[in-house]
Amino acid sequence: MRLVLNLPFSALQTCMGFVLLILSIGSVNAASLPDFTDLVEKLKPAVVNISTAQNGNQKSADGNDSRQQMPELFRRFFGDEMFPRRQGPGQQNKRSLGSGFIISEDGYILTNYHVVAGADRIVVRLIDRRELEAKLVGGDERSDLALLKIDAVDLPVVELGDSDELEVGEWVMAIGSPFGFDYSVTAGIVSAIDRSLPSDNYVPFIQTDVAINPGNSGGPLINMDGEVVGINSQIYTRSGGFMGLSFAIPMQVAMDVVEQLKEKGHVSRGWLGVVIQEVNRELAESFGLKKAAGALVAEVIPDSPAEDAGLREGDIITKFGDKEIELSADLPHVVGSTKAGNKVPVQVVRNGRMKTLTVKVGDLPEEPGQLVTQKKPGNEKVARLGLTVADLTENIEAKTGIKEGVIIVDVEQGDAAQAGLRRGDIITMIDGKKPASAQAFEELVDDLKPDKSVPVRIIRNGRPIFLPLKISE
Repeated sequence: MRLVLNLPFSALQTCMGFVLLILSIGSVNAASLPDFTDLVEKLKPAVVNISTAQNGNQKSADGNDSRQQMPELFRRFFGDEMFPRRQGPGQQNKRSLGSGFIISEDGYILTNYHVVAGADRIVVRLIDRRELEAKLVGGDERSDLALLKIDAVDLPVVELGDSDELEVGEWVMAIGSPFGFDYSVTAGIVSAIDRSLPSDNYVPFIQTDVAINPGNSGGPLINMDGEVVGINSQIYTRSGGFMGLSFAIPMQVAMDVVEQLKEKGHVSRGWLGVVIQEVNRELAESFGLKKAAGALVAEVIPDSPAEDAGLREGDIITKFGDKEIELSADLPHVVGSTKAGNKVPVQVVRNGRMKTLTVKVGDLPEEPGQLVTQKKPGNEKVARLGLTVADLTENIEAKTGIKEGVIIVDVEQGDAAQAGLRRGDIITMIDGKKPASAQAFEELVDDLKPDKSVPVRIIRNGRPIFLPLKISE
């Protein structure tokens, strides 16, 4: 059956115009999408696959064979190469673990630390299928970076870019070996920059939506100019696979680590010596701030650069050197990238007033020490807050190392419960003042003005935190 439309010529012209407009919009959109083919051809030769070998009968931290604990389900989906079975005594276990890229013609290769950690033997496979044994020049667990060296010359190299120039929304591409599939290419955009992750305080990550999976680790993140701007490091996932949140180490951070590993085999970072927390809206109000910003000092570590400079618990760091500290997570990045020995002005808000201190930055120790400072017994019921506090006993002091403050022994309905204070919390400061005893604490509370939020510093499960406490009457 045929359908014949009897339309006037003007109506036909209008319809044809709409069709041409739709076709032209489609062609414009198609033309505006990036073409990665030239970049792939240019950069593929400098990307490598990295596998490691470990001696048989490797034990986990609890003494069990960790390979025996790997669920069979993972092997069914990803194969024995990614999740190998147990080998016999004296045999080696070979796994395809990740990716890397060549940064110098004489064989220096950059990858993630977790790709090669604990390896007895590291093997690098080039694009021409050559397999060369690599030497670990040095690794830095804190930034998850490792520098390898293979014995070869005239190798293809990547062009390094400036990660500080990256902008949110620009296109980027990754090349790697997810699940052992060599030279897989994925692309997306930069989702965020200077992103902090809970387990990585010293890396301001680049967040992208580039598809990254196991095996991509250590591979390059590339901008549209064909420059490597980051090293793909980790993903956020609930399923074990890619969910649209990938994180890369910025190239500026990586090259600083590379230079230090080449020079001295380890990495030095700046150290301030404070335990910090985020300033939320309620805390900002309790400290008399106009906006929630800065890093709140919950603890000053004894014998640290912070203590030497006169920093105190309750100070809010708003600027370190010439860098504004908007979020508490900004501070470790800035301090870590500062050379030990440098004298840096630090701007803090203390008791509602701006103050500038000068800190001589220290060298970050492997395991920074912790804990607080300095009195003794009686029980006081503080009816105004709805809690009962007691002096610290010698037993509490011995267990916690805390010698000044009061311990909460009971919490009833009232302002304290509303603020989130609990039985067992040790109060070391209220409204900027340190209670020397339970009686002194009650006197400090009596002096507080009603309908005002004040910051309360507590020690809970060995960790210092501030809570905003609003006095109702």
